[in-house]
Amino acid sequence: MTDATLKPKSVDGTEEHGAEKSRPEKASTVEAAPPPDAIEPNPDLTPEEAEQARKRYLLRRFWISARRYWSSSGDRLAWPCSIGLLAMICMNVGFQYGINRWNRGIFDAIERHDAGTVYYLSAVFVPLVLGSVALVTAQVYVRMMIQRRWRSWLTAVVIARWLANGRYYQLNLIGGDHTNPEARISEDLRIATEAPVDFIAGVISAFLSASTFIVVLWTIGGALTLPVAGMTITIPGFLVVTAVLYAVITSTVIAIIGRHFVQVSEVKNQVEAELRYTLTRVRENGESIALLGGEEEERNDLDKTFSNVLKQWALLARQHMRTTFVSHGSMLIAPVVPLLLCAPKFLAGGMTLGEVMQAASAFAIVQTAFGWLVDNYPRLADWNACARRIASLMTSLDGLERAEQSDALRRIKHGETQGNAILNLNDLSVSLDDGTAVVKETQVEIAPGERVLVAGESGSGKSTLVRAIAGLWPWGHGSVDFHADRRLFMLPQRPYIPSGTLRRAVAYPRAADSWTAEEVKAALAKVGLDYLNEKIEEDAPWDQILSGGEKQRLAFARLLLHHPDIIVLDEATSALDEKSQDRMMETLIEEMPTVTIISVAHRAELEAFHSRKITLERRKGGAKLVSDIDLGPRKARRSLIMRVLDNRR
Repeated sequence: MTDATLKPKSVDGTEEHGAEKSRPEKASTVEAAPPPDAIEPNPDLTPEEAEQARKRYLLRRFWISARRYWSSSGDRLAWPCSIGLLAMICMNVGFQYGINRWNRGIFDAIERHDAGTVYYLSAVFVPLVLGSVALVTAQVYVRMMIQRRWRSWLTAVVIARWLANGRYYQLNLIGGDHTNPEARISEDLRIATEAPVDFIAGVISAFLSASTFIVVLWTIGGALTLPVAGMTITIPGFLVVTAVLYAVITSTVIAIIGRHFVQVSEVKNQVEAELRYTLTRVRENGESIALLGGEEEERNDLDKTFSNVLKQWALLARQHMRTTFVSHGSMLIAPVVPLLLCAPKFLAGGMTLGEVMQAASAFAIVQTAFGWLVDNYPRLADWNACARRIASLMTSLDGLERAEQSDALRRIKHGETQGNAILNLNDLSVSLDDGTAVVKETQVEIAPGERVLVAGESGSGKSTLVRAIAGLWPWGHGSVDFHADRRLFMLPQRPYIPSGTLRRAVAYPRAADSWTAEEVKAALAKVGLDYLNEKIEEDAPWDQILSGGEKQRLAFARLLLHHPDIIVLDEATSALDEKSQDRMMETLIEEMPTVTIISVAHRAELEAFHSRKITLERRKGGAKLVSDIDLGPRKARRSLIMRVLDNRR
């Protein structure tokens, strides 16, 4: 959870005008349609059948979003590039046929010792090669442009949905197969958009090549007559029959020995993602691990995770070895087969040398076309795994979006207050996504300028209540109503420090140049961080450099710059000593005397800076509000004590 400036939301959950949030234009138009209906598991299916049904649904779910790239709300260059790629594939097959005919002509001329024809065909070969090379190069450019633009478009769609309405945070609170969303968006989505373009282009090219050169083989080879036991057997189109049988045998063998490729590749991608996640957690929590001396335990965990990676790589290597054995053997045998088949007719004078070489070339092209799927089976398996992983994330986002649009699951409403109140909690109950109550039937009205302290024992739901107020926790019922055109700013216990300069960290979530350097320095000085003023333009890992107390001070400096109307403090001073805590609260009240403050804290000293205290008590069936008292007199006594101490100092 991070500190951020939020606008109050309307009853239906949409952002009010003027909100400081934005989303990609393309993504917002694409995802205007409701998410696809979820498929409930069939109880009559066996676990294996249910898993297969789930995988089929995930692939279909991926295409539901991915194919919109070619819709009216997709990329304007999607269809022109696709049609251009198809045209270039067809032209390239034409060049292949031209080179195949050139083979026949050059070898026939060599057989006849026709020097003039040899020289002429040698000159013709240059433009054929140059044209084919230029065409293939252009084809690669267009193909990769489609992949790049498709990935960019779909990434924008997924990220927009992931960031919308705090779903990136809510995913941590619900069950489902959506762990490591950052790896799914960056790596799995890349493979999921690159591979289909290669597959479709490859299949079209293979189909056109096979169709064209099967005709060539049928025309050149003709029929083969063989004497068998005193009889003659005629095989029409024997070269075509041989090519098809050869391809069927090799493809069948590959399919049999590689039938587990998809499953092994999927598990390999999963354990790779788990290793990346584990390494990231070690880096992000390096200070805590170092202070606790947990290197050995982390090493054991990393070794265990990496062992799973090596195990899956070993299984994948075996699959590659088996398929390579067949595919490489087929590649060596394929050029020899047509020569052996054509040799009897050539020796009998039924075929010229040029026709033999043309047949050999055509046979090799047909085998390459038929064997394309076999050669690309590992990539197909990898794509299956990656498409399912990104679809799993989409499915979880679908569930959150469906819950936002449906009345089946009770959700907290957000609206506008009536009268002078700046914030109302109307019969607010907060629950988990499965309906388990956390906080029940809270009724609170907060006036502008009030400073309210939310207290209660650990586990009573204080932080959950605060998240519901901020709009980050959707489950429950009742409503949270804000005064119109009021901004809310939340400070969590662990402030978020973005990468980049210190100036950017203070200005976040606005841009670093939203305030002048002098204004940023003044804010830092007010919270006791003036010794960092000379470093505000320094780009450094400030999240690692600053201590917990310094981060919380920086968050208060951020508050002073943004100057919101409502502030929610969730243990925002827990890393500060009492004196520093008092200074932060005094500075906050002095700089923004009319601001409304809602605090969650355990320290009794904070009561002096609040005018009101509400207490939550954990009970069976959910915590309830048990007291709501005025802290005015206590605050006055605290202020008197502080003035006496100041005079003594």
